[in-house]
Amino acid sequence: MKTLFLSIFLTLTLTLNLFLTGCGSSQEILNLRTAKDIVQDYYESGKYDKELEEIYAEAKSKIDKVSLKQNSAAIFDVDDTALSNYEISKRLDFGYDYKIIQDWVMSGKLPAIKQTKQFYDYLKSKGLKIIFLTGRQQEEYDITYQNLIAQGYTSFDTLIVRTESERKIGAGQFKSSKRKELTEKGYEIIICIGDQWTDFEGDNTGIKVKIPNYLYEIK
Repeated sequence: MKTLFLSIFLTLTLTLNLFLTGCGSSQEILNLRTAKDIVQDYYESGKYDKELEEIYAEAKSKIDKVSLKQNSAAIFDVDDTALSNYEISKRLDFGYDYKIIQDWVMSGKLPAIKQTKQFYDYLKSKGLKIIFLTGRQQEEYDITYQNLIAQGYTSFDTLIVRTESERKIGAGQFKSSKRKELTEKGYEIIICIGDQWTDFEGDNTGIKVKIPNYLYEIK
């Protein structure tokens, strides 16, 4: 779970990428409190939900044009793709406390992101194999599995987490290697859904569905 919150400090994504404005040779940086308020408004005012609905509507239109096979598969990330960490992020004022975050994960009470769950249901109705591929660790496997089931992701082919020997592998490299292994096992990966660009590094991604995450960034 450490890799999940590698860059959890809000301004790593927001201040540098969204809110820097140039003025001659100087730059005015948005106040951190203001940046946090903007993010909270985005998630709680309906803007986040609206953006997700638009992204998944476009993804459905693409899937409808694909010729699916018996071994066609969809890969979902877990954190802030299938399950939401927004509650704990807000509780920490969009900061970071490893123990509190780890306790949150191990509680198994993360809620489903409803638009992702609806898209999961749609892909299941199309006959796709579902695979959850996450950067979580081996000791988090059981609670992650239970959390997914409890939130309605009740049918999937497999859940893949990091083994002990894979702890230090970069997120993009780890997921790329696992997708390669899946194709070698016979899966045809049609689509990947994630909240980080590292979810799509490398080959064997199929259609890339990037959903927004303004809480942290994983490198």
